[in-house]
Amino acid sequence: MIQRIQSIYLLLAALLSGGVVFFVSFLGSENNEVSNITSLLTDKRFLIKSIGIGFFVSAALSALSIFLFKQRQNQFVLGRLNILINFYLLGVLLFESLMLSGETTVSEKGIGVSLPIIVIVLLVMANKAIKKDENLVKSVDRLR
Repeated sequence: MIQRIQSIYLLLAALLSGGVVFFVSFLGSENNEVSNITSLLTDKRFLIKSIGIGFFVSAALSALSIFLFKQRQNQFVLGRLNILINFYLLGVLLFESLMLSGETTVSEKGIGVSLPIIVIVLLVMANKAIKKDENLVKSVDRLR
């Protein structure tokens, strides 16, 4: 069923990973330019490009997980894989923000660094609801 609570969590995670990333800033540069997701994808370094790619892969996995509602085990595995991808994104974003120069008149570290944390929380809540549904189905099967 698509109207379950884990579908809402997965939809929110997909919207944050795939849609909100266009409207928030991630990292600053030496010449005070704020970078968003499109400038991260066009960067020369692969580590910076992997941030943009990772957000889109995370959004795709969340959207795919919504439609795997009949295969709860696969949905659970994709949720765990998505959590690992977001931990990678969090690590890379923190590493890159720590490698920036010191504070200037305007902070160079964008709010986009906190997006993987929010997505991880949503995915953990979705996995918890998926596990609860799986346990409910197993308990009903025992009664038959």
